[in-house]
Amino acid sequence: MLSLFYALLTINFLAFLLIGYDKYLAKNYKRRISEKTLLSFTFFGGTIGSGLSMLIFRHKIAKRSYLFKFWTIVIIQILVLF
Repeated sequence: MLSLFYALLTINFLAFLLIGYDKYLAKNYKRRISEKTLLSFTFFGGTIGSGLSMLIFRHKIAKRSYLFKFWTIVIIQILVLF
């Protein structure tokens, strides 16, 4: 059980960092991290880290297609938990 906690903590931390780094890349006109990669981290348990990072860095919050995919993943995760 403790291993699962640390695994989810790590995934959330990485998701947080990835979205922050993608924002940095976007501001500096560099090659970006794909949405598929960002959403994969969300799907595999990085929902909280991704969500916090989106709010803190104000990144991906205006892109409707990304938000739709993000919230679809969140709803699926909630349904699976219950």
